[in-house]
Amino acid sequence: MNEKSEKKKEKKYISAWVGISLAMLLCAIVLELGRYTLLGWSIMAVAFGMFIVLYVFFMKDGKWYFKILWWGILALVFAFSLLVSRPPEKRVPAVSVRHPEKTEVVTVSDGDVQGVLNKEKDVEVFPAIPYAAPPVGDLRWKEPKDPEKWEGVLFNDHFAPMAMQNRGDTIYNALVDIIFRDKWNLKLGENYLEEMSEDCLYLNVWKPAGDVKDAPVLFYVHGGSLSSGQSYYDDYNGEAMAKKGIIFVSCAYRVNVFGYFASPELAAESPNGTTGNYGLLDQVKALKWVNENIEAFGGDPNNITIAGESAGSSSVNALCVSPLSKGLFRRAIAESSGILAKVPYHTFRSPEYALEENKKVYSDFNANNIDDLRAVPADKLLKTTANNSAMTVDGYAIKEQPYLTYEKGENNEEALLNGFNADEAKVFLILGDNPKAATYHDYLEMQFDKEAADELVKLYPATTDKEAKDNYDLIMGAAWFAYSHYLWSNYLTEQGLPAYEYYFTKDNRGLGVYHAGEIPYVYGNLHRVPAAYDKDDYELEDIFTSYVINFCMTGNPNGGYITGRSADGHIENFGLLPQWDVFEDEGEGAITVHEMGDNIGPVDDPFTEIYRILDRQQERK
Repeated sequence: MNEKSEKKKEKKYISAWVGISLAMLLCAIVLELGRYTLLGWSIMAVAFGMFIVLYVFFMKDGKWYFKILWWGILALVFAFSLLVSRPPEKRVPAVSVRHPEKTEVVTVSDGDVQGVLNKEKDVEVFPAIPYAAPPVGDLRWKEPKDPEKWEGVLFNDHFAPMAMQNRGDTIYNALVDIIFRDKWNLKLGENYLEEMSEDCLYLNVWKPAGDVKDAPVLFYVHGGSLSSGQSYYDDYNGEAMAKKGIIFVSCAYRVNVFGYFASPELAAESPNGTTGNYGLLDQVKALKWVNENIEAFGGDPNNITIAGESAGSSSVNALCVSPLSKGLFRRAIAESSGILAKVPYHTFRSPEYALEENKKVYSDFNANNIDDLRAVPADKLLKTTANNSAMTVDGYAIKEQPYLTYEKGENNEEALLNGFNADEAKVFLILGDNPKAATYHDYLEMQFDKEAADELVKLYPATTDKEAKDNYDLIMGAAWFAYSHYLWSNYLTEQGLPAYEYYFTKDNRGLGVYHAGEIPYVYGNLHRVPAAYDKDDYELEDIFTSYVINFCMTGNPNGGYITGRSADGHIENFGLLPQWDVFEDEGEGAITVHEMGDNIGPVDDPFTEIYRILDRQQERK
């Protein structure tokens, strides 16, 4: 054999081994990101072992069609391994300890409960406490009912299942976490999917360990476009707040078609004539449970602050206008959303639209009546083509357009801490709207009316495609998210109530200043994704959590020192807390907000002129 043939053969061998190595790497990535079980890893380890032996002894000099055949067999084995090693559904542990110590028994209205201690044994966690009866069978699409009382001690060391929702692709979700949050935990024990169920009406309580009395209470409502989400996500885990003296409560509630489906049949069968707001009614029910039971955990039922982000913030806004939640809380924390525009941009719709849209639900399942729909299995019901991601005026939970309640001064909160991030909309528009310079005005006119589009183009002209895209993202972020907080803060100011508005600008290797990027700073959870944050981030986290704790205690974020955790794990003071001025809008010039970023203090709201344009457009509606 000549030298040229030898080199050619050598290149083939190298290419073959590179191909085998890449195939092994691809299989490993899919198995890891898809959370497939050890069975799948074992099958593929054996398969690749056999493949390599076959290649070395039989295939390397064989015919090309034999090689294709064996590669095809390997692909089929891989498909089989994915089929038989699909991740099971499991409940998520409440603490990171393998065999946690149990808490003392606490007596609540429906029986005795017992939870677990965290690793440091300075926080007690009581997960999966039922606050309402399972909304299944005949209780699907009904106001939440009281849970049945139980005998003995209800012990839980895992969170309850999340509400029924479209889960999304596991590998895609993992890639989003890696790319946008620098989060990738390679742990063999996490090869499972979080359990979900229509039986989801449970809440979680985090409290400081030991005897506690009259502690401030923070009641958190999760986000997720009213279509998804869970009550126990790491970014708003309540452990860090409990370490600093706050009793933190989070609740699950019905979402998507289970939580916001509207039907005349349902309104007719309801003693209160309500339909379309079942998820909101769940939140009210959970808040009532907290009022009745939180004292047993050491909390002060007269000092409750409600909080939420995104759709959770819209829900907080709804709780602030609902007559059903009057007197159940004192203050509100709202992050990146609200429903106070005369025509809200999201998470709210007219009752006429809600009833019309949800005719699709009947059509999707060939249902003649509500009994037919109640007979549809929960997993199939998720496949409806109807959009169920918005609350509505039902005359019961929400009496009127929310802004009207604020104009009358009949809203429920006595103080507000709220705000928005610098780049809220971009994460939603990355794969979506992509205007060019030539179509920039047309895109804006699809979102606003012509007069507003004209004014916005004048304010933010675009001569290049990049400029058009960047300006469009900025304008939509201001409209979809920041505008609600401008309105909300102004309404409270007009009522003589304190409002404190932040502007989050701290970039990082996580979500940065995108939507939801501030959440782990607010609730002290940066340590759960350590690769994404550095020393400056942790310093900002200490400041943000200190503001929140002060606000929960007194209704004012100011006062005293920055509290944080020292290297040895103790809570210490780290200097005076920067002053946060109450919101003011003089109607001329830029509005001042409190920047939370590398700079901490008052800055001009960059979207002030956009708000004025949106005000004029809302008046024309």
